[in-house]
Amino acid sequence: MDSLLIRGGTPLHGEVTVSGAKNAVLPILAATLLTAERCVIRRVPRLSDVTFMVQILRSLGAEVAMEGNTITVESPQIKGVGDYDLIRKMRGSICILGPLLGRLREASVSLPGGCVIGLRPVDLHLKGLRALGTSIEVRNGNIVAKAPDLRGAEIFLGGRSGPTVLGTANVMMAAVLAEGVTIIESAACEPEVTDLAVFLNAMGARITGAGSPTITIQGVSKLHGAEHEVIPDRIEAATFAIAAAVTNGEITIKGARAEHLGAVLDKLREAGVSIERKGTSLIVKRAGKLRPVDITTMPYSGFPTDAQAQMMVLMAVTEGTSIITERIFEGRFMHVPELARLGTDIAIEGPSAIVKGGKPLSGAPIMASDLRASAALVIAGMVAEGETVVNRIYHLDRGYENIDEKLRGLGAQIERVAER
Repeated sequence: MDSLLIRGGTPLHGEVTVSGAKNAVLPILAATLLTAERCVIRRVPRLSDVTFMVQILRSLGAEVAMEGNTITVESPQIKGVGDYDLIRKMRGSICILGPLLGRLREASVSLPGGCVIGLRPVDLHLKGLRALGTSIEVRNGNIVAKAPDLRGAEIFLGGRSGPTVLGTANVMMAAVLAEGVTIIESAACEPEVTDLAVFLNAMGARITGAGSPTITIQGVSKLHGAEHEVIPDRIEAATFAIAAAVTNGEITIKGARAEHLGAVLDKLREAGVSIERKGTSLIVKRAGKLRPVDITTMPYSGFPTDAQAQMMVLMAVTEGTSIITERIFEGRFMHVPELARLGTDIAIEGPSAIVKGGKPLSGAPIMASDLRASAALVIAGMVAEGETVVNRIYHLDRGYENIDEKLRGLGAQIERVAER
């Protein structure tokens, strides 16, 4: 198992290009199961999660070819039973349920795994699919679903922490081949949901309203093959922007879509970070002394939970007190004890973290607990004095394409080593 060895104290400078969005590509790859015809997906990030999804598609009978950042899928014949050993490794694998129901009218999919960052149930997925006429049982750790008569319906997908992104994706993918009209209320508005809808429409689906709380789907009898380029990863772009601010560097982030980053860019500017848009690039640097800001994570277009840990590091090196409140996932502060090993002063009070910033950080061995925590620990290591070793970086490889190589290209002293 690999670790990252980081020697801190070097500001980041240069240019970096954003990869395709992990949270968009997984349901898009799943959606290729909805047709027997050839689908070509471009700007696919080379991630372990993508590798798992490709293995899942192949286990279902799909023919998958990977060349660089392009994946071609043909699924003339597929089966409706997912492989437990593959699906248990990745929460995003639940998104095969909707396409299998849409195409085969039945599916058996094991409950998925993934990052351990609090309770992330699939009850809203099942609620939406049941509304379409699916009978569902959960037995022996498997979701067993049958829908011989898949029909459109009006479905409310709001939950305790807001809309469900993968739940919205699953219902959309089942509904495109259902008879009649489906209306999803309190749908997730994330750009990744919109990107999925763009791909489905290219396949012949009839979806309107994606990106808004109300999505309307007119069912069709059949979908065909299509080509699609995945949107840039907004969380990767946010991670690099925050890293530039933390290290007091100046970087150009190429390919980022500022319109997907509104809340993050707003908070960075409030914290004293300069962000200049230049075509499809963002130029990020400090604009003076950093200022503490309060943050509350919210569903899109609010501040994303996936950038919370990284922003906490920025506040930890900023003089003053800031409050970061997590409203999406309980238990998403597992990076706090590891940051404390580097010298941060952060106290947890219920759903909030009280960050007393401005203290110098010093390197230490630390351990990643989940994907975004891993990125935060790497950023902290780049500003800490001395050496930091980030262990268990397999989490990082799930969601960031070649992040250590990209950071080295910006001047970071970082290397991948066998775990100590």
